[in-house]
Amino acid sequence: MSTGSEDDELERILDGIGPRLRRLRRDRGLTLEALAAATGLSVSTLSRVESGKRRPTLDLLIPLAKAHRVALDQLVAAPASGDPRVHLQPVRKERGSVLVPLTQYPGRVQVFKQVLAPRQPELVTHEGYEWLYVLAGRLRLVVGARDFTLRPGEVAEFDTTEPHWFGPADTGTVEILHLFGPRGDQAVVRTRDA
Repeated sequence: MSTGSEDDELERILDGIGPRLRRLRRDRGLTLEALAAATGLSVSTLSRVESGKRRPTLDLLIPLAKAHRVALDQLVAAPASGDPRVHLQPVRKERGSVLVPLTQYPGRVQVFKQVLAPRQPELVTHEGYEWLYVLAGRLRLVVGARDFTLRPGEVAEFDTTEPHWFGPADTGTVEILHLFGPRGDQAVVRTRDA
């Protein structure tokens, strides 16, 4: 049998879901219409959940968590488990490359650790801004007509609307930290005087 304090805590958790969903959607720059298209839920339903006029159910929360690419407990504000570790899920790519997402928040700056295997240069363009930090190996970076080789500890940043490519500078692999910001977001590096 539940006690009054348990009921109060449940109410507090449920009341917090709508505002959390609204904040998440707005942080990602999404309209209710865009989120409705991504989830298959109606604009009216999304609006009522965000405003607290409709209680969120699992059949509503699961497509929202999937659309925002967050764990369900991030939407519900589940109690902390006591384990602060993040359990990373490496993704093996073609020809021996490995991608490890270090962030889970699409729509904001994304951070990856990458091990890149040798491959042929193929220039691409897309919206955004990239920041690369070489951890091990040598990185070849082509931006427009310029060609650079970076060594461990070196950093490069560039607008991705300019044709670009990066990969190992030789026959070995290269290990990098890779930050990608949508809509021209840039990494800000702050240091203090020695």
